[in-house]
Amino acid sequence: MDIKQLINFITIVEEGNITKAAQKLHISQPPLSNQLKALEEELGVKLIERGSRKVTLTDVGNLLYKRGKDMVNVFESTLNEVEDFKSGIEGVLKIGAVSTCNQFIPNELISPYAKQYPKVKFELYEGNTYEVVDMIERGIVDIGVVRTPFNSENLCCLNLRTEPMVVVVNKNGEKFGFEDREKMDLKDLDGKPIVIYRRYEKLIMDVLQLNKVKANIYCLNDDSRTTIAWAQAGLAIGIVPKSIIDNSNKEIEVYELDEEELKTQISVAWMENKYLPRSARNLLDMIRKSSF
Repeated sequence: MDIKQLINFITIVEEGNITKAAQKLHISQPPLSNQLKALEEELGVKLIERGSRKVTLTDVGNLLYKRGKDMVNVFESTLNEVEDFKSGIEGVLKIGAVSTCNQFIPNELISPYAKQYPKVKFELYEGNTYEVVDMIERGIVDIGVVRTPFNSENLCCLNLRTEPMVVVVNKNGEKFGFEDREKMDLKDLDGKPIVIYRRYEKLIMDVLQLNKVKANIYCLNDDSRTTIAWAQAGLAIGIVPKSIIDNSNKEIEVYELDEEELKTQISVAWMENKYLPRSARNLLDMIRKSSF
């Protein structure tokens, strides 16, 4: 049994019949049928029950399919790694990123990496954390920069930074009784209208409840930038992660909340047991040696 026979067998299983598999493999049906028969004879077992429309795996066929997938993945990963060594440190790094990290990624993550690997180019795919995790799992991106909380069941993660949430209000803060403030406490939010990004709703509500602060949700939305825009318009008090704040925005006041529970982490995530290009592995190595 060679790797080509194994790939052909896996394709038959995944396509459901020999005709579709032959089309996908760009070969005619009779040679593919003969290859399957030869593989069964070589192994001395029946791998597939042939139906009129769809093939069915035998128990031993199912075993070979599962083990064969692993073997093919290792084989393809090895070829990719060989290509990596041949190509050196060039290539394209595909990164998924959440919008709340749009300042952190170019300034703190990519800038030092680009100095060390100037020939690497980038493709950036943006979305919310759930969309970025989906991109990682589907192989659209090599790694993702996301914010906690998220489902990391199938992912490897490195936490880059823990940062606080901040309160954002219009510069004319007296509407909410915040004039001439230097600091702010959670109790200052009691009963006042707040605007928040929907995915932080549970985190924020839990912390407010824990501190016996009455929550008055004025607006739930799907982007922290929207939260800032509504706060800047003076409609409500925004609560967002600190790093999304644009320090050049002179229309808002920002107050850090020193609550241990009201913090998020910026993390880099990638698929477990899946090949990563050298460019991505180099970035992860740099992260492990750095302190963000």
